[in-house]
Amino acid sequence: MTRPIGNVRLKAARQHAGYGSQQALADALTRAAPQLGLKHIQISTRQVRRWESAAPPWPRADHQRLLVHVLQLPVEDLGFTPPWDVSVAGPDAANAARHPLPARTGGHTAVSLSKARGVIQPSNVASDYAAITAAYRRLYSHVEPTHLHPPVIEHTRMGTQLLAETAGVSHTLLATALAESLLLAGRIEFFDLRQADDADATFVRALQAAGEADDTLLGSAILAHAAFVPGFDRRRDEAAERMRAARTYARRGPASAEFLAWLDAVEAECETISGHTREALRLIGHAEDILAAGSQHASPDWFTWFSPARLAAFKGNTQLKAGHLPQAKETLLAALQDPSVGGNRGRSVILGDLAAVEAAQHNPEAACTYAEQALELLGTAWYATGMDRVLEVRKTLQPHAELPCVQALDDRLYGWQATLSSLQR
Repeated sequence: MTRPIGNVRLKAARQHAGYGSQQALADALTRAAPQLGLKHIQISTRQVRRWESAAPPWPRADHQRLLVHVLQLPVEDLGFTPPWDVSVAGPDAANAARHPLPARTGGHTAVSLSKARGVIQPSNVASDYAAITAAYRRLYSHVEPTHLHPPVIEHTRMGTQLLAETAGVSHTLLATALAESLLLAGRIEFFDLRQADDADATFVRALQAAGEADDTLLGSAILAHAAFVPGFDRRRDEAAERMRAARTYARRGPASAEFLAWLDAVEAECETISGHTREALRLIGHAEDILAAGSQHASPDWFTWFSPARLAAFKGNTQLKAGHLPQAKETLLAALQDPSVGGNRGRSVILGDLAAVEAAQHNPEAACTYAEQALELLGTAWYATGMDRVLEVRKTLQPHAELPCVQALDDRLYGWQATLSSLQR
């Protein structure tokens, strides 16, 4: 695999921020100038092109302020090499470059991707790091996310430092594994810990690492996950922009049928949350057609979070939101029986949706039964998305608050352990 040409870190940050072209970023920087008291500044597409070139010039101070303001990242994370870099500075600067001060991003410390230094690690370091990444990938299905997240973050710190000490094939392999590790960290932050701002920052760094590896399929997966952040916040246009970038990246790689169907499912969930259920059902139907047609390409090893059963779970939720209750119940019950639905985490979400179907059909007893089954699974495998489903059902059951089944659900939902766990998270 050939190394990418140009400043992939700035390009990744631009695309993650929703600016699909260099012209769009130039316009955004120009619009932002008056907000920072820089009314005289206009940024051209040519200037952005220079910044995204293979040898980007160090931006002048006013331009740095604009880039940091618009892209919400330190300038050192955007692929620029300061004039006082180790290549032209003395030994004190070299020592500082090998041990950069970490920048804070929300709930954890992020370390910037570093440029290559004089120390070169042996070739087995990259493969060993990738093996640990694969182990963390498997652990995600079983380990409490609050326990898994800290070591995964430390793993990304080590990978970031090692990336500056590798070259050639080892550099590409390490960058790929680092991108996957950062994607896993972002998934935990978003879906399990509900730390959307941290996840968004982590996805930027994941995309930068994927750019270092020139892995367009992994870049597509990262961009699609990043679309969930505005999508869950009902920022439809921003989510759609990130999905367009994700689909563009997927076209450049050997995307499997499952991967392409997942992209449809992601966009469908964002559309459902925004209230556009007809468009969401169209996307899901398209995904079903893709899966039925198949593909000559196999999914990569890291693509573990999707299956036809999970597409059915997406569909059932959309049918529920669209008011197609009998169809939703049928779809969700079929998905619940499929072993590829995603373990207890995936099953807890489906049970929560089944509870919502029963509540909407004025069957509070059945709704409580499904909700309690979801809580049983969440007690062994915490998943914030699953708990959100149960809490939403409980809100709809408030008119039936005096029923014994609802009070029993409250006893389970607000027991000592469950309440403490919820507050701690």
